[in-house]
Amino acid sequence: MNLIAAVSLLMICSARGFQQNPPTTSTRRLILRAQTSSHPRILSQQTSLFSSTQTNDSKPKTKRRSNKQYNNKKKRKREVDAGKELKNPDEVITWRCYGIDVYPDDLGPSLNIDKRKEKRDGSNVPSERSYLTPPVISSLLSRLKIKSEEATDGLPSILQDARVVRRSLDARRRKGSDPKYTYVIDIDLTRQAARNLGLAPQSGKMEILDDNKLKGQDDDIANNAEDSQAKPRIVIVGAGPAGLFCALSLASSGLCTPILLERGQPVETRGKSIGALIHRRCVDPESNFSFGEGGAGTWSDGKLTTRIGRNSGSVRYVLETLVKYGAPERILVEGAPHLGTDNLVRLLRNMREDLRELGGEIHFGTKATKYLIEDGKIRGVEAECVEVNERTKSKLIDSEVREHESFKTFHGDAVVLATGHSARDVYEELYKAGVELEPKGFAVGFRIEHPQRLINEIQYGKDWGGRVFTKRPSTDSVNTEHFEKLSEGTEESHQGTLPVASYRLATDKAFDGEQNRGAYSFCMCPGGQIVPSSTEEGELCINGMSFSNRDSLWANSALVVTVSQDDPILDKYRSHGCLAGLEFQRDIERKAYELGGMNMTVPVQRLTDYVNSVVSSSIPASSYRLGAISAPLHEIYPKPLYNALSYAITEHFEKQMPGFLFEDALLHGVETRTSSPLRLVRNRTTLQAGGVDNLYPAGEGAGFAGGIVSAAVDGLVVADAIKAKFLTADGDGDGNTFKSSKSIGFDY
Repeated sequence: MNLIAAVSLLMICSARGFQQNPPTTSTRRLILRAQTSSHPRILSQQTSLFSSTQTNDSKPKTKRRSNKQYNNKKKRKREVDAGKELKNPDEVITWRCYGIDVYPDDLGPSLNIDKRKEKRDGSNVPSERSYLTPPVISSLLSRLKIKSEEATDGLPSILQDARVVRRSLDARRRKGSDPKYTYVIDIDLTRQAARNLGLAPQSGKMEILDDNKLKGQDDDIANNAEDSQAKPRIVIVGAGPAGLFCALSLASSGLCTPILLERGQPVETRGKSIGALIHRRCVDPESNFSFGEGGAGTWSDGKLTTRIGRNSGSVRYVLETLVKYGAPERILVEGAPHLGTDNLVRLLRNMREDLRELGGEIHFGTKATKYLIEDGKIRGVEAECVEVNERTKSKLIDSEVREHESFKTFHGDAVVLATGHSARDVYEELYKAGVELEPKGFAVGFRIEHPQRLINEIQYGKDWGGRVFTKRPSTDSVNTEHFEKLSEGTEESHQGTLPVASYRLATDKAFDGEQNRGAYSFCMCPGGQIVPSSTEEGELCINGMSFSNRDSLWANSALVVTVSQDDPILDKYRSHGCLAGLEFQRDIERKAYELGGMNMTVPVQRLTDYVNSVVSSSIPASSYRLGAISAPLHEIYPKPLYNALSYAITEHFEKQMPGFLFEDALLHGVETRTSSPLRLVRNRTTLQAGGVDNLYPAGEGAGFAGGIVSAAVDGLVVADAIKAKFLTADGDGDGNTFKSSKSIGFDY
């Protein structure tokens, strides 16, 4: 049979089912000869011949290049590059090295710096270098393929300098693996040295650092304080992170005079109000865990984590500013930094005094009650004032005794609203004034509390959980005894130490009986305590906090379920318009207050009883200092939210963290203020409120941030927008200056 006949026959057979019965090997050889033939009739039939009959076996195989060939090609390219003459071979450039791994045992038992002594030891070594210990340098040199014997006094001569940018703990439980610390390190070396080492940029592993990558707030703005006859006066309502950083930025520029109004007390007096709440159960509606200098974050864990990028210029600027005013330098390095309430108190006082020295005004005990809006433009605010006692570094002063002046008007060229999400009266006043508000999704739930030793065991395992030390003997002895019982009969094999364990849980498949909702842990406080965050009598909501050492016996976190702005569970509150979410929160907080006995006692339920809808017959100890009482928390929220949270706990969280569903895990009610249920409509270019000129919503309460750092960054961005507006010749501003400086990567 000649080739042409074979091809014709195969085409007929193909139409009859050759796809199910591929040709034999001998027939394929014949077809291959036909495909490679130069006969004109065969060439015309080649395309249609096997377009429908080829199988995986008959497809032409692409010849893959071997690893040896690939490496040889890379080697030849390096040799060619090495032969080229370098421009500026002595120029020093910075490379960022990611993924430098070091195991805790290599670091030894002295890993955890005694936080209480780090400021007193007289050392001037910054954290970015104090973390550069010999084991870290050894791992870095291994990555760079530099022999350790080439290093003298730590670093080899080929490296000009090295700095630890970030350190994070990877405690994920993999089979046969130990926890490890992962470092990000910047190294300085010449272009010639980089070529000699064969360094090549590779995203996420080794990158050349852009000079602008770590650029922070613009410090080059000319100080026009002396040249300006009448600087714009900017009224800022709220002294939380957004308000404070906005005021500092405006005051530092010399272009504006910030007038900061805070309804609560300065931090030292605020502590007395909190003491009265804890010991006498008296809620001061203006000075409490939520209101006062520093905002709600002052009495919290002081977390400095953010989703807007640790390496962005504005985030770095915020962290460096906190260090400037007294925060420990380790927050610049740690992958999950936190301050703790004790550090925040000192820091806020320093920030306050510097703001005044820069020309800013601060008025405590000043509650904004009315916003003066005329012809679509805000002119200032009216405020109710109370007596304030304030302590400077050296003495106690009566800063503002205003018995004759209980009300005062503050006029300004612009007003910044940075009031926080607990200032519900502000939303109501703005709603009456016609300021554009829109509802948004939020989340509600409870605080869950476990013994910290259990979280250490779940996260680190029996081998490593006993290596957690807080520097508090009573807490450390409880943890050590727990793990000695678990590992009885075995010798301790580790010398490294680990921080108290934390966790993060989340699922978007929390089934409520009809649909899936989101459920997640929030604001986890290892070694912390649960505190009341109520701002009004007759309501009870709670929050978590930790001191800097995180040395209590308990670990707590919010466990919450999402509520969308059009959620059916809000239908009964629709008569309140866009304030429906606020009324829902209030309703739940009133129920919690009643379940607790109407005296700030917190209603609680064992987690195992909650998922089974059973009231707990007994309850374990709690860190909540005003007392706890067993209550049916499974009845406090609408059924869909109960179903969703129970499903998330049993079907997701327990699988993500086996042991999480623990008999002594205690739910506390209620956590309702994870975020604002409202957002002030804001122009994406000018950042002014919708329908009102010169009114600038900012921070978490306005719906544009979530946490200390993101709120501070938002305050900086709003300050940039204000400076851009008042720097333009016509006074109207087009936002161009702001646009050019906006680099935080936050979605507005």
